[in-house]
Amino acid sequence: MSEIRQIAIYGKGGIGKSTTTQNLTAGLAESGKKIMVVGCDPKADSTRLLLGTLAQRTVLDTLRETGDDIELDSILRKGFGGIKCVESGGPEPGVGCAGRGIITSIGLLEQLGAYTEELDYVFYDVLGDVVCGGFAMPIREGKAKEIYIVASGEMMSLYAANNISKGIAKYAQKGGVRLGGIICNSRNVDREIDLLSAFAAELNTQLIYFVPRNNVVQRAEINRKTVIEYAPEDHQAQEYRNLAKAIDENKYFTIPKPMSQERLEQILLEYGLMDSIKDDYRI
Repeated sequence: MSEIRQIAIYGKGGIGKSTTTQNLTAGLAESGKKIMVVGCDPKADSTRLLLGTLAQRTVLDTLRETGDDIELDSILRKGFGGIKCVESGGPEPGVGCAGRGIITSIGLLEQLGAYTEELDYVFYDVLGDVVCGGFAMPIREGKAKEIYIVASGEMMSLYAANNISKGIAKYAQKGGVRLGGIICNSRNVDREIDLLSAFAAELNTQLIYFVPRNNVVQRAEINRKTVIEYAPEDHQAQEYRNLAKAIDENKYFTIPKPMSQERLEQILLEYGLMDSIKDDYRI
């Protein structure tokens, strides 16, 4: 029995990380892989497209309502393609650290036997970047050995991706975690694929896949479905299948080499991204 591949997906808030994760896991499930998705965002929206619902009951909500004596079935539901779905949730607004929910959830899932031998993959969909230690937990504790960063050609997206890479580089030295690549969730920025390719190379990784922008993604989301379920014949569904295949077959894992702010801005200037916004940032 091969070891479970545990993968964490990071990226700037609003970049489409959860949508990308759910669509690529749907592609993997469609090809016969057994998967668990652990949502590590207090919004609890990491599994809604797989489950076809607004939000499932979170681990932290369940613990608050019923106490520690809970069954696995009360926090885990099966969605599209048999994907096991869990949402860690977060604390009550204004109270506590949301990152603690990730630590609590993963510990509880281990205790309840969720990491079964039949699983091929566990995906952790993680909020924002790794500034908060709680959100770094999947890589800090050695749970996830593979990291992918969802980014676009927008400045703040690349800034966040570079920042995330600093955290990966830090934990790689002792935990064995590696960066598997950058997934571009396109925003139709000028020269976007060239920019992301150059950014990835500078970071000592690869642009593992470029997901084109397509309005069918939004239509599927409104219907609470992945594109693969909502429009399986659409070419965008095939893009997600191709992304899933790229990750499944990936053998290129590295310790990233984060760049300085100055170097990042040089790359942005080189590819013209800063031309229209540099006055705003007084560069």
